[in-house]
Amino acid sequence: MRQGNDVGTQYRSAIYVLDKEQREVAEESKRLYQARLTAAGRGTITTETADVPEFFYAEDYHQQYLAKNPDGYCGLAGCNVHIQ
Repeated sequence: MRQGNDVGTQYRSAIYVLDKEQREVAEESKRLYQARLTAAGRGTITTETADVPEFFYAEDYHQQYLAKNPDGYCGLAGCNVHIQ
């Protein structure tokens, strides 16, 4: 429930699905990537898989954030664990 210095439920990662097939694909993807993370000594995936909720656009200044701020703001660059 955090993203860089930002903490709270709004920073929780999720994969939103429309149906059973999408849920199965998302869960399989998480399972395969978790195996790679574990082999690399990394932690557990905490991303939830949930049904699509009601959608709200963020404020304009949050839209296309990385296009406006190519270096982001927190310097996170992933964990260097690749699936292939």
